[in-house]
Amino acid sequence: MPVLPGSPPVEIVLKRSARARRFSLRVSRLDGRVTLSLPARAREAEAMDFARAQEGWLRETLAAMPSRAGVGIGSEVPVEGRLLRLVAATGRGVRVEGDSLLVPGDPAQAGARVGAFLKALARERLVAASDRHAAAIGRTVTRVTLRDTRSRWGSCAHDGSLMYSWRLVMAPPSVLDYVAAHEVAHMVEMNHSDRFWAVVERLYPRWQVQRKWLHAEGQALHAYRFGD
Repeated sequence: MPVLPGSPPVEIVLKRSARARRFSLRVSRLDGRVTLSLPARAREAEAMDFARAQEGWLRETLAAMPSRAGVGIGSEVPVEGRLLRLVAATGRGVRVEGDSLLVPGDPAQAGARVGAFLKALARERLVAASDRHAAAIGRTVTRVTLRDTRSRWGSCAHDGSLMYSWRLVMAPPSVLDYVAAHEVAHMVEMNHSDRFWAVVERLYPRWQVQRKWLHAEGQALHAYRFGD
C-alpha cells in the first residue's frame, strides 16, 4: 500500500477503475481510510503526485476526524442517545442507573463487557423495530444480523433478512427506528427511487431529521473501541 510520507505518514488505498477519467481522493467519514481512485491505465507515480498536491486538504480532513478512544471505567459512552459514565459496580450484569452505566467484574474487561451489553441491547431494539415496520407493510423479517460495519448502517436482502450496525444503539432511539424503517422499506423497493422514499415516509414520517443526524453525528459512534 503506498504511503504519503510525513508526520504522521498517510496510507493510501489505490482503486483502479475502468470508468474513472481522472484522479480523485476520498476520506471515509467512518474510519478515516484514504482512497485514491484512478483510471485503469494511469501510473501509480502520477496518482501519488496528485495525492501530494492535495496533501494540505488531506491532512486537514484527517485531523478533523474523531480519535478512536478505548472504553474503560471512568469514560463516557452514548447509550440510546444519552452519554453515560462507566462506573465500577458489583452484581452480575451491566446496567443503567441514572446517568451511569454500572459495570461489574474485572475493570480491565469493562470495555468488552459494555460492548457485549450494547450488542445485546441493539439486537433487542432492532428486532422489535424491524418486526413492527415489516408488519405495517405486510412483510416478514426472516433474520436480523448485527455487524460492526463501517460503510453502511444497514442493508436488506431479497429474502427478507436484514443487517445492521450494532452501533446504532448508541444513537438516539428515533435514529435507530428510522434506519429500521429504511431497511424494511427495501422489502418493497430494492432501490432508492421516489417509490422507495414514499414507503419510508409511510413507515417513519419526517425521516429527514434522523437522516441528517446520522450524516452529521454518526461518524462519532465509530470512535469508541470496546476491546473486543
